[in-house]
Amino acid sequence: MTNGARDSALADSMTALDPFIALIPAYNEAATVGAIVAQIRQRWRCPVVVIDDCSTDDTARIAHAAGAVVLPLTIQLGAWGAIQTGLRYALQQGYRTAVTLDADGQHEPDCIGALLEPLADGQTDVSIGAFPERASRARRFAWRYFRWLTGLELEDITSGFRAYNHAAMIVLASREASLLDYQDVGVLLILRRKGLQIVEVSAPMQPRATGPSKIFRSWLIVGKYMLQTTLLCIARVGYNHLRPDDDD
Repeated sequence: MTNGARDSALADSMTALDPFIALIPAYNEAATVGAIVAQIRQRWRCPVVVIDDCSTDDTARIAHAAGAVVLPLTIQLGAWGAIQTGLRYALQQGYRTAVTLDADGQHEPDCIGALLEPLADGQTDVSIGAFPERASRARRFAWRYFRWLTGLELEDITSGFRAYNHAAMIVLASREASLLDYQDVGVLLILRRKGLQIVEVSAPMQPRATGPSKIFRSWLIVGKYMLQTTLLCIARVGYNHLRPDDDD
């Protein structure tokens, strides 16, 4: 079976047995968001939700025109706040599987099938699309530091290309997870604390279509990010392993 046929069969299986929803946080991504929404809808025939984080450009209008449900935030929450808004919406709508990806063109919609496969097989609660080769020097430094600090054994800690099952969605939609400023280390620690399984799946990524990374664009911002995340780690967010009740 070819990769395309395998992904198509997987998409049909997930749509029939456990429909999934694609969640895209977006801030001033008018140049790329429309094409991404259209690709996901055409390739996977799933609903796409764009959480607009107070964009000042035409992100919301273009996403809606491409067929997305747009959730406009009234105050800017950042990437994680936007994703959590999307997860809560997905749970309210009855979805038990969610895929998150960036609006900047880095993540390839064709690779969604690779993320869903471990969830569909019951191998894991969370799968992360990993592409360590993309890392800048600042990003590699942060990754090494947080792997040392937390004991996390993941290669691509900051990837936003993820798939969550129902148990993970419940955990991450909780009030406890609202305290996080970034979706990467803090989210991984909470998932570990709850005893959820996480795997990485190799996924090619493209450079941002426009502009630098919002976190790793300067050493000053990297320093702020590392300080905040270090405090989160010191607070021992990642311990006390308890698995949530999937029937909640």
